[in-house]
Order: sequence, then C-alpha cells, then structure tokens
Amino acid sequence: MILLAAAPALADDLPRPLTSDDFIAVDPAQAKLGQLLFYDRILSGNRNIACSTCHHPDLGTADGLSLGIGEGGEGLGPKRTAGTGEDRIRKRIPRNAPGLWNLGARDLHTMFHDGRLSVADMYENGFNSPAEEWLPEGLDNLLAAQAIFPLVAQFEMAGNPKENEVAGAIHQRMDYAWPILTDRVRHIPAYVEGFASAYDHITAAEDIAIADIANALSAFMIWEWSSFDSPFDAYLAGDGTALGRVEKSGMALFYGKGNCSTCHAGPLMTDQQFHAIGLPPFGPGRTRRFDPMVRDVGRMGESDVLEDAYAFKTPMLRNVALTAPYGHNGAYPTLEGIVRHHLDPLHGFEAWTRELAALPDVPWLAHVDFMVWQDSREIARQRAAVTLEPNAMSDTEVDAIVAFLEALTGRSARDDKLGIPLSVPSGLPVDQRITP
Repeated sequence: MILLAAAPALADDLPRPLTSDDFIAVDPAQAKLGQLLFYDRILSGNRNIACSTCHHPDLGTADGLSLGIGEGGEGLGPKRTAGTGEDRIRKRIPRNAPGLWNLGARDLHTMFHDGRLSVADMYENGFNSPAEEWLPEGLDNLLAAQAIFPLVAQFEMAGNPKENEVAGAIHQRMDYAWPILTDRVRHIPAYVEGFASAYDHITAAEDIAIADIANALSAFMIWEWSSFDSPFDAYLAGDGTALGRVEKSGMALFYGKGNCSTCHAGPLMTDQQFHAIGLPPFGPGRTRRFDPMVRDVGRMGESDVLEDAYAFKTPMLRNVALTAPYGHNGAYPTLEGIVRHHLDPLHGFEAWTRELAALPDVPWLAHVDFMVWQDSREIARQRAAVTLEPNAMSDTEVDAIVAFLEALTGRSARDDKLGIPLSVPSGLPVDQRITP
C-alpha cells in the first residue's frame, strides 16, 4: 500500500510518452522493398542466411539463444543447430542478438552492445563506425549504417575465407565486399524494378548502391518494429487505468527504490551509456586482435579507455518480455533472473550456472564455451569492474518489477504489419513461422 500511495508522486520522474514524431518517417514503398531484402538470403556470402534468421518476429525480433548460430547453421531459434561437415560453423556469435524494437528513434545516437557505431563526424561521413572513412556515402540514418555490418561479418552472414567472394573481400577490407552484394541485387529484375519505383534517383540497375539497400532495410525495420502502444505508454499518455495494481507497484520501484531508471532513463528507457554489471562470461567473446585470451572487454574494445572495461550499452526496454534471454551475452533466460542480478550483481556472478545459458550443442567448440572461467585473474578483473551496489528487495517487490517490465509490451507487438513474405525475388528459401 505504501508503494501504491507513492505512485502519483512519481509523476515528475516519469518520462514523457513516445509518439510517432519520435521516429524517423518511412516511405511505405521503401519499407516493402526492405521487407523483401530482410528475408532474402541473397545478402549473405553463401546465400544461406538472412537478417530474419537471427532477428525473427516470432522470437521478439531476436533468436531465442544466448549466443547465436550464424552462417553455416541450420534451422531457427532455440532449435537452430551448428551445421555439419565443411559447412558447419567455425565460431559462435560472441554476443546476444538484440531485438530490433524502436531502432528508428530520432534520439538514438549509439548502436551495438559496445557502441562501436555512433553518430559523429570524426570521419566526415556522419558516423564513427568500424568502416571508418570507408563507410559508404548516402546512408539515411544510424539504423541504415548499422544494417550493413552483419552482411560483412564473417561468422554472422559473410562466411569463411575461400567459401565465397564476399568472405574473401572482407579479409582485404570490409568495404570491398559491399559492391559484390550490391551487384547480386542489381542482377535480379524484381529488385531493380522495386528500387526504381521506391527511389527517385534510381532509374537503372547500375544506380543501385549498398546505401540504397541499407536504407531500404532500415525503412522496413522502422515501419515494422516501432512500438509505443504498451500499457505503460497508455499510462504515460494519461490513462490511469492502463496499469494494474501490481504493475503500478513495479513502476514505483523502477522509478524509485530500484534505481532502475538511473540507467533506463527517458522516453526510450536508456541513457545510451555503458555500465559494467558483472554478467557471468562465457562463449568466445568479442576479442581484440592482441587479446591473449578468450574474453569480452565490452566498451573498452571500442574506446581503449580502461574505465570502460566490461561495460555494455544500456538496452531499451519496450517489448523486453519478448526478447529473452537477457544481457549482452544472454546469460539469463528470464526477466526475474536478470532483475535479481541487477539487484546484487556479485551474488549473481557467483550463483550463476552454465545450465542457464541457451547454447545449442556444438561439440567442436565446447572447450571454448566456458574457457574464461579457467583464468582466475580475468574473472577477478570482471568482478572488480562491477559498478552496481547491492539493493535488497523482497520477492514480492521483484515480482512487481517483472510485472511492470511485462507491461512494456506493445499491444500490437505480436501483430503483423508487413510480416513475413511468402517468397523473395532471389527465389531462395524464406525463414517462415516458427512452430512451438
């Protein structure tokens, strides 16, 4: 009752409601074109994986795995396997596949778990990115810039050296691969016709550039997965009945005692900053070339600032109940688990067990999966980097916070807009619905 009584006093602490004006405007024809590209395997080196494989609408635009199975894998979601023979995967994806909700927000300035893509002008092209000064010209927005990097990531979509021309090109310089992918699209008449209809500056196949492909992909993701119609959004807009008693209690804790909104701040529920919260490490890690061990140093890998070690970007929370497992490496399968970890990170670090990780069986990589735990000094460094202080809460309070997080699910989040196409212009197989 104390929590309920305190809820109205939170009015000044609550964010303003999101509206359509908070998102980049999208042309429907460009979104439709992007839909086809998003589900088309033509954009992968070996033509065997699409964007949708790891960002599937039936899995909250993620893949249901802690660490993904990329190029070379077979199947979808938790049932995806690591492939066989020469085509089998060489490495797990080192980080969790994030959901795609609200990535078209105008105020979003940083992407990826380590923030290696951001709005900046240090290379005089509008972005600080792994492509540096070789980033293609003509990208409409941050999401468009983000969309082209999985295409040239070896273990995500590009494939391994000697397997295809895309993989070979990226090992010289990543921007050498984008024209190869563009040329594939240019040779498909239906795509040429679609681009000519959707973009005024395109009249022939040779006018299509990788930036146009990226812009179409971003248009689709913005159209399909902008979400601001949750019960919480309705409450922010003035409907006091949109949240139930327990959800309001959780909201009061989220914006009060729980200190959750310190990082999950503002309308997007993220400060877009980086924090070390001590998630238990596993997997190959996103190692740097000179790292002598399997580990993931997080933001420090991009910034080279020691204080950024093991810090990862604060995620947005709309539709978070749909995007399990949680954390930059998917360490926790439930909202309750990740909430409890935030409340006592060091205890969570010690109590976590490897059975919590959703990792498809890959016998030839098993020796790497938990190798980091054999290095006592590295584990000590990760413990020491934690910045969150313990915050004792009762089981009832934890349940209330979880209920509030579930109230961030959009009422239309599970509804199709453009949905999954029955076929794509390349004629390659399309990832369809995932059966339970």
